[in-house]
Amino acid sequence: MDVQVGDVIQTKKTHPCGANRFDVLRVGMDFKIRCQGCGREIMLPRAKIEKNIKKILRGGEPVPTGRG
Repeated sequence: MDVQVGDVIQTKKTHPCGANRFDVLRVGMDFKIRCQGCGREIMLPRAKIEKNIKKILRGGEPVPTGRG
């Protein structure tokens, strides 16, 4: 999955604050993301993030995720 630093990801599950959009701060074996609702930063393994991504936004436009 092509996720880059600066992208915004929309997840299937919401954060406890109620938001489901996150800014991508770091990409590698772990992802560092920041919740757009409350600003909390979270580090999660790549496998867990990729499984929960619903949509990727780059510059306000959706990016194809390669899922049917």
